Amino acid sequence: MAFSIRLSSEERQLAESYAKLHSLSVGEAFKRALFEQIESEYDIKIANEAHSEYLADGMQSKPIGELWKELDI
Repeated sequence: MAFSIRLSSEERQLAESYAKLHSLSVGEAFKRALFEQIESEYDIKIANEAHSEYLADGMQSKPIGELWKELDI
């Protein structure tokens, strides 16, 4: 899939500088940035859900040894 975005001259210059600094095409730099942002937002969502479960369970945690036993480690 291809797409285009409009950038001001300053934004374009910044994007090109960033891409050059990392030896990427501008397209690849935008693609990486997009997927890094998606991954970060997903990680935050999962962390928030885990925190909510922790609070709902009365803020109960287990010793790491119990976790290892459960996981058979």
